[in-house]
Amino acid sequence: MPVYHRLGNVPNKRHIVYRQQSGALHHEELFGTEGFGGVASLIYHLNPPTMVKHMGEPYSIRPDIAIGNNMTALSFLGFDVEPHDDYIESRKTLFVNGDLHVGLAAPRVSMDSYFFKNADADEMLFVHKGSGTLQTPYGSVPFEYGDYLIIPRGTTYQLKFDTDDNKILYIESFSPIRTPRRYRNEWGQLSELSPFCERDFKLPTDLETHDETGDFLVNIKKNGLIYPYVYATHPFDLVGWDGYCYPYAFSIFNFEPITGRIHMPPPIHQQWEANNFVVCSFVPRLYDYHPQAIPAPYHHSNIDSDEILYYVDGDFMSRNNIQKGQLTLHPAGIPHGPHPGAIERSIGKKETGELAVMIDPFRPVSITTEAMKIEVKDYYKSWMAEPVA
Repeated sequence: MPVYHRLGNVPNKRHIVYRQQSGALHHEELFGTEGFGGVASLIYHLNPPTMVKHMGEPYSIRPDIAIGNNMTALSFLGFDVEPHDDYIESRKTLFVNGDLHVGLAAPRVSMDSYFFKNADADEMLFVHKGSGTLQTPYGSVPFEYGDYLIIPRGTTYQLKFDTDDNKILYIESFSPIRTPRRYRNEWGQLSELSPFCERDFKLPTDLETHDETGDFLVNIKKNGLIYPYVYATHPFDLVGWDGYCYPYAFSIFNFEPITGRIHMPPPIHQQWEANNFVVCSFVPRLYDYHPQAIPAPYHHSNIDSDEILYYVDGDFMSRNNIQKGQLTLHPAGIPHGPHPGAIERSIGKKETGELAVMIDPFRPVSITTEAMKIEVKDYYKSWMAEPVA
């Protein structure tokens, strides 16, 4: 969870009279994603956040399922996802279950004509290519290569890109995305055993108060539909806010790897958790230093979770012929491990420069038709020492 943060001007008590210079009241809003008991922020608008002028016809962006039940190791070329100018249109969902959706986006144009709000899910955007600014009512969060953007559900935002070549791995989580509980002490502070600390988070800055009226289109995602809402006032009209629920960023390069004398299991790489899935960051690190250590991972059985691995950069030591942006899906129920030759290659190596994001859903995922468009054929045969006809 993020730390307490505050920007702009707020009154000295909650839920009291707080007037503008004109004498009109500010409009206080409690913003949280778990009712009245979870983390939340109190935000103060110039105008009521409820003035809807017009509602357009909703349209579906629900993914089409190609494989509902999967027991095959699969791989996909993520950089082959078709780019689009429009941000919403560029989002291609690849894997789904009742806890999360995982997809890729290659938007070419900044969101200048509308705002977006995901009322279905918290979002995690991992920036593989591109840079820019996440603009929100809470302020701005600059982003660049290697950044995770964490956006609580219900947050209205715009992405402003610096270039037209942007590649994003995204997760839609139907529960809040948090730091692992075992990294935090009983007061919520990240402990000395955590591979990162509060200083590593990029919090919103530069709160801009937009006192504007007009027609402001907010495309709201709910139950797999986009609802076009036209509001009478600018959604970024906050004069101040404070609390714990807000968008922020974290660079994968600020994750400090945990190492040991012999090969350690994947939970040491864990970065985030939510209901029924975790996210891990594989970063450059020294290899195991026992004189007879085998740095490559041992074969292991995926019994309790699927494993989705997204390859970002470097030479991933346990896989052969992997490209940037490639994904692998190793389903629960069957073992997997290093490709032929990888174990021997790893012996005696001192370090790795690999960079990857791993998503472990604890319930099986279904595969969409968008994923099958970029499938690597016969990946499941790639563990054979000799090609199989």
